[in-house]
Amino acid sequence: MDYAKIASQVIENVGGKENIKSVQHCATRLRLQLKNNDLRNEDAISDVEGVKGVFLTQSQFQIIFGSGLVNLVCDEVQKQLGNLVETESADEEEEKKGNPLQRFVKMLSDIFVPIIPAIVAGGLLMGLNNILTSGLFDGKSVIDLYPQWKGLATAINTFANAPFTFLPVLIGFSATKKFGGNPYLGAAMGMIMVHPDLLNAYSIGVAEAPVWDIFGFKIAAIGYQGTVLPVLAVAFILATIEKKLHKVTPTWLDNLTTPLLSIMITSFLTFICVGPILREAGNLLAAGITWVYNTLGFIGGGLFGLAYAPICLTGMHHSFIAIETQLIADVAHTGGSFIFTTASMNNVAQGAAVLAVLFLTKNEKMKSICSASGVSALLGITEPAMFGVTLKLKYPFYAAIIGSAAGSAYCAATKVLAQALGAAGIPGFISMKPEAYLNFGLGLVISMAVSAVLTMIFWKKFNIEGEEQETKTIETKETVETEEVVLEREVTLYSPMKGEVVPIDQSEDPVFSSKTMGDGVAINPEEGVVYAPADGRISLVFPTKHAIGMTLNNGAEILIHAGIDTVKMEGESFEAYVEAGQRVKKGDKLITFDADLVVKKGYKAQTMLVVAEDNGKEVILKPNGVADNDTEVMLIK
Repeated sequence: MDYAKIASQVIENVGGKENIKSVQHCATRLRLQLKNNDLRNEDAISDVEGVKGVFLTQSQFQIIFGSGLVNLVCDEVQKQLGNLVETESADEEEEKKGNPLQRFVKMLSDIFVPIIPAIVAGGLLMGLNNILTSGLFDGKSVIDLYPQWKGLATAINTFANAPFTFLPVLIGFSATKKFGGNPYLGAAMGMIMVHPDLLNAYSIGVAEAPVWDIFGFKIAAIGYQGTVLPVLAVAFILATIEKKLHKVTPTWLDNLTTPLLSIMITSFLTFICVGPILREAGNLLAAGITWVYNTLGFIGGGLFGLAYAPICLTGMHHSFIAIETQLIADVAHTGGSFIFTTASMNNVAQGAAVLAVLFLTKNEKMKSICSASGVSALLGITEPAMFGVTLKLKYPFYAAIIGSAAGSAYCAATKVLAQALGAAGIPGFISMKPEAYLNFGLGLVISMAVSAVLTMIFWKKFNIEGEEQETKTIETKETVETEEVVLEREVTLYSPMKGEVVPIDQSEDPVFSSKTMGDGVAINPEEGVVYAPADGRISLVFPTKHAIGMTLNNGAEILIHAGIDTVKMEGESFEAYVEAGQRVKKGDKLITFDADLVVKKGYKAQTMLVVAEDNGKEVILKPNGVADNDTEVMLIK
């Protein structure tokens, strides 16, 4: 695989070097901030080797490559771009985009994603320690049977606890950086919050806390080991104070007094009011979530499992990181994290659905995507599976979320809780206590089995790829002759909309006018209503509802694309009245949209009707002009 070529194609099809403000990557996706998102060519990028999907979230353009490959491509892209300098004003403008909830979720993501490797490392080490110290062999542990391993277990336990004991240092650094302050001051503030002279947070209620008596004002000296909310608030306060001081302090004093005052003021605020209040809030949040999960049992687990994948699509699962970290850090009281367990059920369900598609599909490109993304999902990375396969085909996605619900319900009923973070999927065993292995494994099996079986049922029921030819009712001018006959030899296509019909080479969309997508016509519509141009079966409804694929009764495939570049509207004002697998008659309503809004948003309402796959048949265009759904525009024979 030529990574340099892939990188150059990506750069070229997002508008060139001058259109890229920044580039980074996560576990599976290349994330690009573009100056003008309208310059990107999603179709061309989708055809680049290794690309499993593309999408725009808020203002960030993301290209799915998959685990491992994305690192190599990102390195090459950065190498070809050189040093990118993004202005502060651009950063501030970026922060203002999206609604408050989206900005909050993005903020949490930006803070926690960089520290996840440290937390995962500690979590997996904790899992290894559990294996060594749990009574797996007739009530005896590995170190009971082999005492020479005790030193190893003790060392691993120390290594495992460190990221959680000093969690405020990690969060302090990352959060202060995100809030615009000096990250090293944030780390220093985190160190203060877990200083050995303080009463360890895990000893509250067991030992008496030391007290600072400052001119008669007593402050409890209690640490914040394993906490999340207090550190986030402290980092924000620290960064705010530091930025204010930078603005009012003379340059010659700035380096001396700003760090001093920032740390001192923030420290007193932390131990006097901010810390105690938010520590209690964090404890109540963790306890409340645990209570709901334990109280609702398998019903709560099933509902959360059903909703987990849709939540992932919105990006809101990043907000779970803060909650899950709190649950794991306070495992002695919470018992562990059900979020990780549910994520594991969801991931293997997506993987099983994709592997089922792998065995069912006859499309070679789809097989290639399925083989890699299916295994990746089973191991904990689901973006290629969801965006590349299950969402695209829709029904496998439904099967996967039902499978996730079934497995999560079982795990909730049997109280399967993760003791550590790690790879959510089959490798998740190491994050569980050994006594939970059996139920966790059964949950995975249930999720995968339900997902795979439902995918196969849906595949056959809705004929997703249209492999089976269907019988057709043939009508004469007078009456219906028979219902069990061979496929039609020729089909007449009528205009799908009211308006002016022109040959496709006169389309205002260069992709369609070049006939890359196939021969056909373009309609300049008088209204935003799309009708079926002939009898047939709906083969595909795009998620944004701006385009529909149909299989005609002579086997030809047609595409109706409402508007130019309307995919960027992300479904706004578009409404679909059919779904994949549904039989339709000529004149049935397929789509409606607000044509005026399309124009107002800066796009065009011109709609294309093309024969995407003629299967060796001849396409004959009829005379054009003003038309409606009773006007013939094409003949396929």
